[in-house]
Amino acid sequence: MTFLARMSRRRQIGLGILLVYLAGLIAISVAFGVHTHRNNSFNIVSPYHLTAWVHLVGPLEIDKGVLYLLMTAVLTIGILLFVARRMEMRPNRVQTAVEWGYDLATRLTNDSMRGQMAKRWFPLIFTLFVFVLVTNLIGYLPLPVDTAEKIHIAGFSFPSFQIYAADTNVALPLVLALIVFISYNVVGFRRHGLRGYAKTLVPAGIGGGMLLFLYPLEIVSHVLRLLSLTIRLWANLLAGHLLIDFMAGDMAVLLGLPAVGWFLLPLGVLIYLFEAVLIAGLQAFIFAILAAIYLGGAVESH
Repeated sequence: MTFLARMSRRRQIGLGILLVYLAGLIAISVAFGVHTHRNNSFNIVSPYHLTAWVHLVGPLEIDKGVLYLLMTAVLTIGILLFVARRMEMRPNRVQTAVEWGYDLATRLTNDSMRGQMAKRWFPLIFTLFVFVLVTNLIGYLPLPVDTAEKIHIAGFSFPSFQIYAADTNVALPLVLALIVFISYNVVGFRRHGLRGYAKTLVPAGIGGGMLLFLYPLEIVSHVLRLLSLTIRLWANLLAGHLLIDFMAGDMAVLLGLPAVGWFLLPLGVLIYLFEAVLIAGLQAFIFAILAAIYLGGAVESH
C-alpha cells in the first residue's frame, strides 16, 4: 500500500490498466486456449463492399456510402451555418476550429494564386478541405452500418458496428479528383488557349530532340495527376481502416485465436488514434493544397 500511495495518480491509472490487460490476456487464453485454426470463410475486406439497401431508378441506389455522404453534407452545412449565425468576439471551440480551417484554406489559396483568381477559387479549396476532413473524421466513429454481418439480440437482428469512411470507396476520391482535374485544365485553356496551354506543360527553353522525348513524359505525368489525387486519398484511408480492423480483432478471427485479439488491442487503439488525429486532417490538407497548386500552376507560364 505504501508503494502505491507514493505513486502519482497517472501512474496508478497506468498500472491498473496494465494489470487489467494482463489479467484479461491470461483469462482469455485459459478460457479459449492457444490452439489456432485458420478461418477460411472470413474476408477482411467484405465489410467495405457496398450492399444496396434501397434500389431507386436504374443504377441509382442507397447504401452506406450514400449514407456517409449525406451525413458529411448535413454535418458540414450544419456546423458552418451554426457558426456563421453565432459568431462571437470570444469564440468557442467549434468557432475556433472553423476559423482555423478558413484561415488555412485562405493561406493555401493565396500562396498558389493571385488576386481575383484566389477569390474565385477559394470556395472550392475550402469546400474540398472541409468535405474531405469531415468525411474522414466520421469514418472513425463506430456506427451500426455493416448489414452484411448481423448482431442477434432477443430474436432481433441488428447491423454490426463498423468504422467506415465514404472515401474508402474509390468512387468518391475519383469524383473529387475529376472536379479538380477538369477545373484546372479549363482554367489553363481559358488563360493560354489550347496551343499555349500545351506549351506550358514543358519548361521554357526545351526544344529539338529533347522536346520530342520530354513532351510525352509531361503529358503522361499531367494525366497521372488524376490518378495520384484519387489513389493517395483512397489508399491511405482504406489501408488505415483495414489496419485498425486487423489489429482490433480481424487477425484473431482469421487465426481462430481470441487471445491474439486481446494482445493486439493496445496496438489497434494506438493506430486508431494516429489515424483519427493525424491522417484524417493530413489527407484533407494534402488534397486541398494539391488542388490549389494545380489551379495556380494552370495559369502560370513555365
